[in-house]
Amino acid sequence: MAMLTAIATVISMVVFLGICGWAWSAHRQAANHESALLPFALPDETTTRPDGDLRS
Repeated sequence: MAMLTAIATVISMVVFLGICGWAWSAHRQAANHESALLPFALPDETTTRPDGDLRS
């Protein structure tokens, strides 16, 4: 049972490091930059009153 746990741990670690390497790789740089700017691309949150006045 210990051998199975060790194998599962090693596989999990390799998968985790592979995902980290993929996420930080150079070919993902443009997508990462675009994703980093998403919170700032949202429209401002304003609501209107029934009389038409804007309120923040």
